[in-house]
Amino acid sequence: MSAVQPNVNEVLDKSERSTISLVEEPPSTGRLSSQLLILVERKEDWASYLPSESLMLAQDYLEHSDDFAGRTQVINLCRNYKYLGQGYYCSLLAEARGHKVLPSVRIISELSRKALYGVGLDDLERTLERALANHPYGNTEAFTLSLYFGKATIDSLQEIGRQLFEAFPCPILLVEFRRGETWQIAGIKPGALHKLRDDQQHVFANALDAFNRRTWRQPASKRMARYDLAILQDPDEALPPSNALALERFVETGKQLGIDVELIEKKDYARLAEFDALFIRETTRVDDHTYRFAKRAESEGLVVIDDPSSILRCTNKVYLTDLLKRRGLGMPATEILYKDRPQELEQAGRRLGFPLVLKIPDGCFSRGVVKVADAQALASAAQQLFEHSVLLLAQEYCYTEYDWRVGVLNGEALFACQYFMSKGHWQIYNHKAVPGEINGLCKAVPVEQAPPEVVQLAVDTARLIGNGLYGVDLKQAGGRVLVIEVNDNPNLDAGTEDGVLGDELYRRVLQAFIQRLELKHRGQAW
Repeated sequence: MSAVQPNVNEVLDKSERSTISLVEEPPSTGRLSSQLLILVERKEDWASYLPSESLMLAQDYLEHSDDFAGRTQVINLCRNYKYLGQGYYCSLLAEARGHKVLPSVRIISELSRKALYGVGLDDLERTLERALANHPYGNTEAFTLSLYFGKATIDSLQEIGRQLFEAFPCPILLVEFRRGETWQIAGIKPGALHKLRDDQQHVFANALDAFNRRTWRQPASKRMARYDLAILQDPDEALPPSNALALERFVETGKQLGIDVELIEKKDYARLAEFDALFIRETTRVDDHTYRFAKRAESEGLVVIDDPSSILRCTNKVYLTDLLKRRGLGMPATEILYKDRPQELEQAGRRLGFPLVLKIPDGCFSRGVVKVADAQALASAAQQLFEHSVLLLAQEYCYTEYDWRVGVLNGEALFACQYFMSKGHWQIYNHKAVPGEINGLCKAVPVEQAPPEVVQLAVDTARLIGNGLYGVDLKQAGGRVLVIEVNDNPNLDAGTEDGVLGDELYRRVLQAFIQRLELKHRGQAW
């Protein structure tokens, strides 16, 4: 891999540039050495610093997936982390490649909305009051503090800076303080390298150098005390992941197992701390309350399915594509299309052949998925979808009469179903169909009677995502078995997915919660 270095001599004399002496871990017996990658969007963003072999342009990192051996630390210094933008994808694909990245997609998502990051500020109030009792801004009613890898520019606020960095690991944080009856944190957002002033550049350089030499400890998790399970659901959702009868069976099965199962809704957010566990039975999205519930529950020490990491990973198909490609697991031929390279559309069409399928990365229930018949249709559809994402997926079209859905729980196959295409349509869901014909028929099959290669690929894929509950969609075409997508909150409907196991399906899901709760009570990690 050739690192990308700016021609800094065109910008500043070497003596004027901030010094960063980055140290990589030396190799030792039986252990691969670490390498550091610093990602920037433009060469000029690094012009004020000494050249570094660790430097790489973000676009190069997105396009090169096999050039990194050993353990890799990625520091993502893109100009912004806008959802589905270049900075976002750098962190997303870093996680798919097994790299340790700062900031993570999870942190990017949390910092995008105060409703998400506000959860992590609850424990800072006392520390904040002590630190700001004699702050250096006199009678100022508000000020913004810059943090560089947790390093505060004001000594009295260093403890606050450390705690904020532990809660929200991000290279540059801008923290707004306001005084009312007491001092409060009014807002937190990521800062940008290219906007730093000369004096800030020097502080940033020293903080980055120091960060590369230390490991921050992770916050200790809280422990459980009771078995109360909340199931988040929306009674008005058109296509919920569990129908009303399935929810009733979870409640009844819970009574048999000694679990108090309560159905809650979006309005019950403030009650989460009352429960020991959260089971999300609404369609999950990163940018709505379902992710906020998952994050808040995790921060309160609850056992959570779907956990925030699984939601982030499963709701974006680019992550799955990169993950499967790197692990050599079966998937349709796929190419990533870039918004700023429209000239590559025609080449992708020739390589994949027509018809092909064009996908927006975070679509669900077949939304944002278009089948195009020729190059003209590809260009038209891509233009529309690029309004929502800087990356799209182009994928070979593989027709099958039905898709396999294998439910995987705790790394083991739970159920298997055949999902047939919607009537007269090429997908399982046809949102333009009349009610009652939106989705196709479904047939439950005993796991042991499903093709072994289908089940094994589903299990192998789900284990790469996590150890929660997943629905892996696959196609079996001739001698090929291909993963289409992984769902973090798969359907568990009475009369459908429970067609083979019956009430045992609900029992196994709830027993998974019990097992995790017992492990947490014993102080053991799951």
